Amino acid sequence: MKTLLLKVLIVLSLSFSFVSGASAENMKKLGSMNVHYMAIGSTFFTPEIAKVYGITRSRYNGLVNISVLDNTKTGNPAKTVTINGQAKNNLGQFKSLEFKEVKEGNAIYYLAQISYNHEETIHFNLTINDGKEQQTLKFSQKFYVD
Repeated sequence: MKTLLLKVLIVLSLSFSFVSGASAENMKKLGSMNVHYMAIGSTFFTPEIAKVYGITRSRYNGLVNISVLDNTKTGNPAKTVTINGQAKNNLGQFKSLEFKEVKEGNAIYYLAQISYNHEETIHFNLTINDGKEQQTLKFSQKFYVD
């Protein structure tokens, strides 16, 4: 049930991105990894979903969701990885990130919460390591307080 709820939630949040431009999902191919990433405001999540995943809902709190797939294997199965890194805003202030692994069936997600201010752009610099290779994922996201 959790997997279905998360998939529905991701689809809903992505559909909001086309309307508001406030969130987006992207994918980058990094070596043997297809890295899917998205950063959205936590208020897109219902209180029930937030509770299940331990997400703090707030107008000033976002969620980073990373999923890593193995592009060398048929069907691109999910990969278990470690993710470390940091985020900083345009003023150079660093924000800590602690990724939590969530496994649901064959799917693996890495979730981290981040605080932000209205119209704040956060720049993410993440290191993803699967034990065989290490890759760097860099992206930026502008957050809005709703």
